[in-house]
Amino acid sequence: MGIHRLVSTFGSLVLLAATTLAQAASLQTITLDSDGTSREVILASANPARPGALPLVILLHGHIGTAANALGKGRMPSPLSAWLDIVDREPVLVAALQGLKGADDQTGWHDCRLDSPGNPQVDDVAFAGRVVQQLVAQGRADPKRVFVMGMSNGGMMAYRLALQMQPVPLAIAAVSSSMATSSACTNPPPKVSVLLINGTADPIVPYAGGDVGTHGRSTGRVIGAEASRDFWLHADGLASSAAVTTAVPHLNASDPTRAIKTTYGPNAGPQVEMVSIQNGGHVEPSLRFHYGFLYSRLVGMQNQDLESAEEAWAFFKDKATRP
Repeated sequence: MGIHRLVSTFGSLVLLAATTLAQAASLQTITLDSDGTSREVILASANPARPGALPLVILLHGHIGTAANALGKGRMPSPLSAWLDIVDREPVLVAALQGLKGADDQTGWHDCRLDSPGNPQVDDVAFAGRVVQQLVAQGRADPKRVFVMGMSNGGMMAYRLALQMQPVPLAIAAVSSSMATSSACTNPPPKVSVLLINGTADPIVPYAGGDVGTHGRSTGRVIGAEASRDFWLHADGLASSAAVTTAVPHLNASDPTRAIKTTYGPNAGPQVEMVSIQNGGHVEPSLRFHYGFLYSRLVGMQNQDLESAEEAWAFFKDKATRP
């Protein structure tokens, strides 16, 4: 549910310890029409741009967030902005989509939750599909190598795109997110590789499922991280697949969290990978972008053993294309 605005007035008290982002990445803001509404997209590409149709990553900010913040702008740049470094060195195009305001007057996405009163009543599946269509038509994106990464409400939207977007994404990464309990998305799921990154002490999107929200205000209910994992294990035919579990090396003795990675299925896909952050909160793990004490009081503890964007790209890049 990205809550950057809750701490923006305390900016001077919040430590964001991050090295300077690489400056080579080129950012281009475009607008396109989706169902009669002008929608904004920020494209991140190498500078100079790489020729040919590249793998495309759709990037989705959290509730109250922005596409610009997801790509490093503002007082508290999101850890998702590590995608700029990936764009610099890897053949990939990133498109950060801008959500619209819902009934709560905050930006977000129309994910699958039927019981979320604040969801903007727009067709965000059509919007994402329109972005892919335009970039493919321009020869910039490969329609067989489309990926999605989202944080919180953006992660919930990533689940919806996995279920309903055309072309079907090869893989998605959902951070601090779960699937809806009461869902508008009831179509049979396609086979999509899924990376889940969830904190077991998330105070906003509960790890075990339940009401989503802060201060006792529910914005709908979710089934939980492990139930979301199991949904995709069944969808991908991996329910009987052996689990390979590894502990992520712990790099900071003062970090009270621990990351445990469990993988099901082959690297080429379909594959499901779950990164459980023991004692972790509602925040992207990051090696470089470290939120301070005040922010952690609101969202819980941030793991510092992995870079979420890098974990997503490592998961995405080896996935085999569909025929």
